[in-house]
Amino acid sequence: HVQLVESGGGSVQAGGSLRLACTAPGYMYTRNCLGWFRRNQGTERTGVAAIYTGDGTTHYGESVKGRFTISKDSAQNTLYLQMNSLKPEDTTTYYCAAAFACGVSWSNPQIFSYWGLGTQVTVS
Repeated sequence: HVQLVESGGGSVQAGGSLRLACTAPGYMYTRNCLGWFRRNQGTERTGVAAIYTGDGTTHYGESVKGRFTISKDSAQNTLYLQMNSLKPEDTTTYYCAAAFACGVSWSNPQIFSYWGLGTQVTVS
């Protein structure tokens, strides 16, 4: 059983910053895709950012480009999402997820096999 655990959510004023963290098994930091999703209005999960651990290639959703940064610390088995210039519309639950590969389908939640339980971000 693969366990992903998010942390770092909370409440912040518009324009502020938060850093989310996700711990995942160490083997996922070699040639796997680790990503962050958030839940839209309704039940659908939207890709926020992803990183391929094999070569460090990153992907970002249009709404977060220039504001959010995904990174990993393989030594600490931790994935991060640095969120700057937060907006009220960024308010939702954020999830980390793991897949075997990234690419043009990085934002498709169906290719991710493992998920955390989520962490709430509230921007007011």
